[in-house]
Amino acid sequence: MTARGIRTGMIAAALAGVGLLTTAAAPPQRDRDASVQPVVVELFTAQGCSGCPDANRTLEAVANEPGVIALTYAVDYWDYLGWPDTFAKPEFAARQQVYRQALKLRNVSTPQVVVDGRRQLSGARPPELQAAIDAEAAARPWPPEIEFRETGDRVGVGSGRPPRGGAEVTAVIYRPGLQTVEVRQGDNRGQVVRHVNVVREVRRLGDWTGRPVLFALPADSASEDNVVVLVQAKTDRRILSAARRAEPRAD
Repeated sequence: MTARGIRTGMIAAALAGVGLLTTAAAPPQRDRDASVQPVVVELFTAQGCSGCPDANRTLEAVANEPGVIALTYAVDYWDYLGWPDTFAKPEFAARQQVYRQALKLRNVSTPQVVVDGRRQLSGARPPELQAAIDAEAAARPWPPEIEFRETGDRVGVGSGRPPRGGAEVTAVIYRPGLQTVEVRQGDNRGQVVRHVNVVREVRRLGDWTGRPVLFALPADSASEDNVVVLVQAKTDRRILSAARRAEPRAD
């Protein structure tokens, strides 16, 4: 048995010990090979931002790349220019401010990309974004495993070493795929702006202390939505582990 197999068996046993898994449980759903931790790419954008449509397309180009979880957060602080962003919520701008503090940035701007909570790019130029993704993918620590129950309504987080200051588990609810919006006012007036994997809500599920734990997933999201679960350090906001619930296949 490989070291990876031994580790997986140990985590499964620990989860079973606290009721997260049973011997009859089906294999967990994963968004990619279990041996590779996905890189999370978060884009903060706005329909009223003149430089954002290009960044949106850059994120779209990597959204289906193996090993990448791409998420779009629309912010509302450009609404005063004449076009209220149709996807924006104040909590998304608040999330960007938390990253500003953790990454020790002087201010926030759009478009901005945060990769794995560890590094940021002002704008989203393809070469720089791809280099950041590759760098994060090449430096994968041993993350706590995230396993969705077969029913899709609960998620387990396995054991591991928590970061100093602790960690929290978050469910990011998003609409998978492409959406387009025709902007009628402001700097992007007359443009059809493309968005991929638009975040609709972020919910904190609870703390992760290094021991296996099971959380209930939000049950009131729309049927078209999907969810990404993040285990994220509270202090420096680096993403320790991430997984996307497997999307149901069309008949």
